[in-house]
Amino acid sequence: MNYTASHTLILHNIARFIDLTELEKQKYLSLLTAIKVKKKTFLMQAGDITQYEYFITKGCLKVYTLDEDGAPHISMFAVEDYWTGDMSSFMTKEPTRYFIQATEDSELLGISWANYELLFQEIPKFERFYRLLYQRSLVSYIRRSNHGISLTAEERYMAFKKKYPKIVNRITQKDLAAYIGITPEFMSKIISKVNRM
Repeated sequence: MNYTASHTLILHNIARFIDLTELEKQKYLSLLTAIKVKKKTFLMQAGDITQYEYFITKGCLKVYTLDEDGAPHISMFAVEDYWTGDMSSFMTKEPTRYFIQATEDSELLGISWANYELLFQEIPKFERFYRLLYQRSLVSYIRRSNHGISLTAEERYMAFKKKYPKIVNRITQKDLAAYIGITPEFMSKIISKVNRM
């Protein structure tokens, strides 16, 4: 079967963890919804109930919360071949605290809760896929939390730049500062210092 570029990308992502037959691939793809989001548009806002788990096939999005003063705290950037959403809201149907906003025109594939449950009934091996996906996500979250406690701002920037070389040039310095947890001015000083090294 001829697949679209988006379908090929998500099937390749899944193939890292489980093998699917041709029929299983077709069934899985039939459960997905294609979504397009223009730059600066919100995919989700605080107070919404998360309707989908998202896989990015094109573009870049940022996931963040706002503190009491309205300052953003970015928890992740999601680009091609990444999954994003709020798993807690998705599973509990409680309102999310997160905003997901496109920083570029973006295209995604989403799976709804009903289709997520149907997927496990019809292709049980997907339970393994999502378990491994969530385990990796948890490990990443723990590492990020530890970096926030144990690394300096400069070390956090260097770690981000090393781990996400394809993302660092696609985001604004202001957003990078909100991810690192510093002011844009201090971010500018760190970048200047690192570039002189």
